[in-house]
Amino acid sequence: MLRFIARRLLLVLPVLFGLVLLTFILTRVVPTDPAAVLAGEGASPEQVENIREKLGFENPHWWQCGNYIGQVLHGDFGIGYYTNRPVLEDILYRLPATLELTFLALLLSVVVGIPLGLYSAVHHNTWLDQLLRAVSVAGLAIAPFWLAIILQLTFSMDLDWLPLRGRIDPNIVLPPTLTGFFLIDSLLAARPDVFFNALRHLVLPVLTLAFGTVATIVRFTRSGVLETLQKDFVAYERAAGYPRPILLWKYVLRNSIISTVTQIGLLFGSLLAGAVVIEAIFDWPGLGGYLVGAILASDYQAVVSTTLVIGLVYAVLNIFVDVAHALIDPRISQQL
Repeated sequence: MLRFIARRLLLVLPVLFGLVLLTFILTRVVPTDPAAVLAGEGASPEQVENIREKLGFENPHWWQCGNYIGQVLHGDFGIGYYTNRPVLEDILYRLPATLELTFLALLLSVVVGIPLGLYSAVHHNTWLDQLLRAVSVAGLAIAPFWLAIILQLTFSMDLDWLPLRGRIDPNIVLPPTLTGFFLIDSLLAARPDVFFNALRHLVLPVLTLAFGTVATIVRFTRSGVLETLQKDFVAYERAAGYPRPILLWKYVLRNSIISTVTQIGLLFGSLLAGAVVIEAIFDWPGLGGYLVGAILASDYQAVVSTTLVIGLVYAVLNIFVDVAHALIDPRISQQL
């Protein structure tokens, strides 16, 4: 198992290098001059040129890319001219908010999607199965930004049950920051008021992000379980008198869930991408808003660094997905 994990870690390095290289090239293709943006509309050509020299834009692109990679290898992401603060400091400040949102959305999707997919497959072609399939199609078809607005109008503005925006009420005194995750920090500090307030703010954005993800997990779980139910070992275990819950949850589901686990890793990437839009709608202080602001300001340093961090998080999660594969099917860990 250790060799298996080490191989996966080694595969991450060229992926991250390619991600930095590709993002760096794409940011240079955009025909916006960040020096002119920073200087402002009334700046003279001399002022723009001074800013270009100060930021190193006069150097060749290959030199700028190599210099940035060297900084990253030394743990220095540079100073972002969008906020005039260390980029790494800005990212670490906003990253927990995005991860708290996406992890909860992914957890909700798994907890709801896998049992529904199993139930749909076991009750194949019944009206309940047809209903779940229709809901799954709807979940894939509905645009997240539209769903977010409808949820805000219904539960925040009409019913006044849940907060409309933000991560926590402004009058709440926050506990000491240990992890950056409000739910975890409030539990560690024994602050139930902060925990439930933060949880109320999470409900609508989490539901928005998880809706389409649940639909995907239901479809893949249902497909895998239907295929497994046709296997000979299932017929044998039925004939041997295995209790139905044990047969389904211990044997059928374990042999059906490989493709679903793979999708979970891929869906995390889509959740991170979708969080950019959802954070803007719900005024969520995560990486999405920071990245959008950096793009509008042509802050190449912040854009490339944020992309690198998101890619690193995504790569690490996929390593956990690979380990989960190996635990479900030990033969995978023996592959070279």
